[in-house]
Amino acid sequence: MAMKNYSAISEFILLGLSIDPSIQAILFVLFFLIYLFTLMGNFLMLLVIRADSHLHMPMYFFLRQLSFLDLCHSSVTVPKMLENLLSESKTIFVESCLAQAFFVFATGGTEACLLAVMAYDRYVAISSPLLYGQVMSNQLCVGMVWGSWGLAFVDALINILLAVNLDYCEDQTLPHFSCELSSLFPLSCSDTSTNFTLLLCSSVLHFFGTFIMIVFSYVRIVSTILSISSTSGRSKAFSTCSSHLTTVILFYGSGFLSYLLPTSGSHLAMMLSLQYSVVTPMLNPLVYSLQNKEVKAAMGRMFRKYFHSLM
Repeated sequence: MAMKNYSAISEFILLGLSIDPSIQAILFVLFFLIYLFTLMGNFLMLLVIRADSHLHMPMYFFLRQLSFLDLCHSSVTVPKMLENLLSESKTIFVESCLAQAFFVFATGGTEACLLAVMAYDRYVAISSPLLYGQVMSNQLCVGMVWGSWGLAFVDALINILLAVNLDYCEDQTLPHFSCELSSLFPLSCSDTSTNFTLLLCSSVLHFFGTFIMIVFSYVRIVSTILSISSTSGRSKAFSTCSSHLTTVILFYGSGFLSYLLPTSGSHLAMMLSLQYSVVTPMLNPLVYSLQNKEVKAAMGRMFRKYFHSLM
């Protein structure tokens, strides 16, 4: 049997969300505005936390990392998606596609780890408020952030290095708006059973592992809150966790299902991927600015200072 020339395939075609030109124009405006708000919201969060000395605490150090991570995660996929909404070809080089898949996996994995770290931070703050500054030292905070990035990037690198050696068939059509490993494997003519197994193990160990850590932290947090005698004390303690809990629900609610759905490329899988890669990075700054009194106060001080400087 003659060997097929798989090396001739140098591009994939990203079908995106719609092939209707009029709908594509509407989607372009919608996602351009979402991306613009994502950039503005997360840059504002970075600026406020850096400028206000009242926010120079471990909790806001981690929040600052989350804002930077959301900028990275969104910027990996949205610019290319916007380009394809205006383009007729909608192509992406195989190498670029693999690079995008790597950074989607790496930034998503880092966010999972960071959310687990933030849950631990909330547990320490509520269970041991007098020792909070001592336990959550600057060295520990920096180490946990670097550990989150390092673990996620190693995990992503292992998966991508195995995917690089795959051969791809004549079908170049990728039924997605971005490149993700679970969408690439069905296009391969090679045996992808090892790739699927590795991706599943990575998802279980990395994402479910961090989720279990978050659940464990919140079990301890709830136990501590219930032991507080005053109603106002319980309400205040829980309010410090509400923003983080909302972010966890937004991220894991869509991220888990998107990577573990067996029917990659389905409309449901694409919508879930859209939720955690495009919408959630825009919502996170809103969640923390609307639900966190200290962040709202810091923004008020910054804007008042800015307007006074103009007068």
